[in-house]
Amino acid sequence: MARRRTKILVVGSTGQVGSELTPALRRRYGFENVIAGWHTRPPTPSLREGPTVRLDAMRRSDVERVVRKFEVDSIYHLGVVLSAVGEKSPERAWTVNIDGLRNVLEAARKNGVPNIFWPSSMAVFGKGAPRDNTPQDAPLLPSTIYGVTKVAGELLCNYYFGRFGLDVRSLRFPGIISSETPPGGGTTDYAVEIFYEAIRKERYTCFLKPETTLPMMYMPDCVKATVQLMESAASKIKVRTSYNVTGMSFSASELAKEIRTHIPEFKCNYRVDFRQAIADSWPRSMDDSAARSDWGWYPEHNLSSMTKEMLARVNDRLK
Repeated sequence: MARRRTKILVVGSTGQVGSELTPALRRRYGFENVIAGWHTRPPTPSLREGPTVRLDAMRRSDVERVVRKFEVDSIYHLGVVLSAVGEKSPERAWTVNIDGLRNVLEAARKNGVPNIFWPSSMAVFGKGAPRDNTPQDAPLLPSTIYGVTKVAGELLCNYYFGRFGLDVRSLRFPGIISSETPPGGGTTDYAVEIFYEAIRKERYTCFLKPETTLPMMYMPDCVKATVQLMESAASKIKVRTSYNVTGMSFSASELAKEIRTHIPEFKCNYRVDFRQAIADSWPRSMDDSAARSDWGWYPEHNLSSMTKEMLARVNDRLK
């Protein structure tokens, strides 16, 4: 049975995950019960269908003010600087990713908010981790500041659970594919950009090599995994750092080939940039058996179904 939340605050509601997770939470728990928190990117009209509030997670007082005002009892903290952008500004990545998380955790601790969700990433893996079927407990030696912040964040979440009893839960997401928001500066952005360019121009220049294979997840499965994790009984949550989850793995050329089954004229070229080195340090596939056995996770989409839906949705958006 679902654990009904009274008031949920989504920090970073206008980002890639937040823009689709927030409406899904509202449909599930009531539009008036999910507050869309945003900072720099204003909320879309659809997000304004429920309560919205501007807050800066870098200011703990901001978070505490909103928590008290709305009597929040769950926080989904999604604000982040992603991998490619983070390499251009490591100091900002650390400040936003770690100080923002610490502010949310402290605001929760001080104001009696028991339930926290925070997304980690496959970027925690690096040297020493098997690249194929990367296990839950593989070494965490990331090569990017983004990955470093995710490792530190996982440890911080685990600490707040053990030290203060906060029910903090986390997922190590692979690349997320969504039609609703523009790419935000990640290494897997090509897997979103390619759909827009296929429809607009019937051609795309990819910044990764054609054979580069990475774990991916379609946004509906991302939302499903998040909700399922947060609704699971606490007794089922055995991992308090972050769970591996994944949907599918494919290469850039495999995605281009699948798109050509719908747009035969589509052509994909390759011009590799600095993001190739980041991709080469990440898993090609991940073992999410812990999530499957502990709380029943399984994905519903594969490369074929995701491609068909993405092309239809992006085509509708571009009309």
